[in-house]
Amino acid sequence: MSSYAERMPEWPTAEHVPAEELARRQGVRVVACVDDLARPDLFESDDELDDFLADLYASRRGGAA
Repeated sequence: MSSYAERMPEWPTAEHVPAEELARRQGVRVVACVDDLARPDLFESDDELDDFLADLYASRRGGAA
C-alpha cells in the first residue's frame, strides 16, 4: 500500500504557478482595511437580508444532524 505522499505528483510542476503570481495576473490587491470589503447595497431590503441569513443558518444546521 502506498502512502499519501507517494501518490502526490512531484511538486512544483511546470503547471504550478505561485499564489502571488496568480494574484498579480488577476489584478488582486491587498485589502488594507476591512471597510474595503463592505457592500452596503448588496441586499435590496432588510427582508432580503433576513431571507438570506435564514437560509444560511438552515444550511449550516442541516449538516449537523
